[in-house]
Amino acid sequence: MRYWIASPMVYRHRMSSFSDHLPFEIDLDLIRKLDRNGPRYTSYPTADRFIEAFGPETYRSWAAKRNIGGIQRALSIYVHLPFCSTICFYCACNKIVTRDHGKGVKYLDYLAREVALQGPLFTDDPRVQQMHWGGGTPTFFSTEQLSGLFALLRRHFEFAGDGEYSIEIDPRTVDEGRIAALRGMGFNRLSLGVQDFDPDVQRAVNRVQSEERTLAVMGAARSAGFLSINVDLIYGLPKQNLITFNRTLARVIAAQPDRIALYNYAHLPTRFKSQRRINEAELPSPETKLKLFALAAQRLVEAGYVYIGMDHFAKPADALAVAQCQGRLHRNFQGYSTHADCDLVALGVSAIGGIGPTYSQNYRDLQDYYDSLDRDVLPIMRGLELSADDLLRRAVIQALMCHFTLSKEAIEIAYLIDFDRYFAAELEELNDLARSGLLDLDDRWINVTPKGRLLVRNICMVFDRYLRHDREVCRYSRVI
Repeated sequence: MRYWIASPMVYRHRMSSFSDHLPFEIDLDLIRKLDRNGPRYTSYPTADRFIEAFGPETYRSWAAKRNIGGIQRALSIYVHLPFCSTICFYCACNKIVTRDHGKGVKYLDYLAREVALQGPLFTDDPRVQQMHWGGGTPTFFSTEQLSGLFALLRRHFEFAGDGEYSIEIDPRTVDEGRIAALRGMGFNRLSLGVQDFDPDVQRAVNRVQSEERTLAVMGAARSAGFLSINVDLIYGLPKQNLITFNRTLARVIAAQPDRIALYNYAHLPTRFKSQRRINEAELPSPETKLKLFALAAQRLVEAGYVYIGMDHFAKPADALAVAQCQGRLHRNFQGYSTHADCDLVALGVSAIGGIGPTYSQNYRDLQDYYDSLDRDVLPIMRGLELSADDLLRRAVIQALMCHFTLSKEAIEIAYLIDFDRYFAAELEELNDLARSGLLDLDDRWINVTPKGRLLVRNICMVFDRYLRHDREVCRYSRVI
């Protein structure tokens, strides 16, 4: 079974300088054949390759080098706020479920200590162009607490007037007044979880959230002047079927969010304790799950959304879609991004950042995070200094993940290699994928075909040297 889905502006030629949006084709038979576990490539190398030999001092040394040579890089900030009042059974985030808001007060105190350690590292150029607060549920905290945290960050960093500042919210925790307050603080982009409006599905995953409340929050965000609203949906949840999910899609599309993230539910109960409370007998079959995705993709594109990549859709005028058209789209630990030229400062437990050619991650356990800050030491648990080979492969994977096309010549000029010789083994594997219809290959270009775009992770895995070395892909989620 195949679905041909084209965005309103069809990508007609590889030399169009990204002037058109990309069509994609859903070939369910091919997806069944090639669907496998694999990284989402929010970074390369992936976070499971980070090492504990990379610690606070290594991080400090790279922060000191970030503007050497006159290269000015703006900052992006990620703040992890891990607390939730209730548990959503499907959740795989690093979160702490509690109704004791005193624990949140303690966390903010330690977060302020981390900001005090991080801020002085960037006094030479503290410009922030982008920021995202995620969780958990950031709106677990009161308006006053969130406002105080934003004010603290403003004392240490300079926020650009035209920057993108986003926050994740749970619609059940906010009202019109809180939405207006968030906008007044400086947030201009909003992401809210819906997952599914069907009451039976909501009860099965312990996230009962009325459609009326969700739509009211979206309306309040528009009235407050938010520039972009994102809605998260999940397919593959217990009790989902094509009829009920189609109703959810219709309601979400009618609300006209600027972006829609359509996530695949990965059922990994051995890794995530909360998922053990899901009745596996109620999960849709693999066949139904594929059809749920195909239905959603078709409905979204018919409604005017363009396919960005992986699991993201956006209106043609949205910043993500514009960045893709202009060849500026980037992928980082928060997913697709419009700012490829920023260093990422990560704050909070488990947060992952990247300064120059490095990645770093804070302690994932809350007590370890606190203990480090009690010693006035940056709470960095592990990280990685990228090798020349890592940087080269990262550029290849970024191009394929974000734009579905790669100029061999551009890579050769940037990294001083002979592409065909350097990637001889990889090209052999790509020929197999080309025979399956995922790629078009010639002497100068690698182009992902419409039917290959949903399987782009398979293509990127060919260039992953770490996977080629050990072939351990069982730790990752399924491609579709």
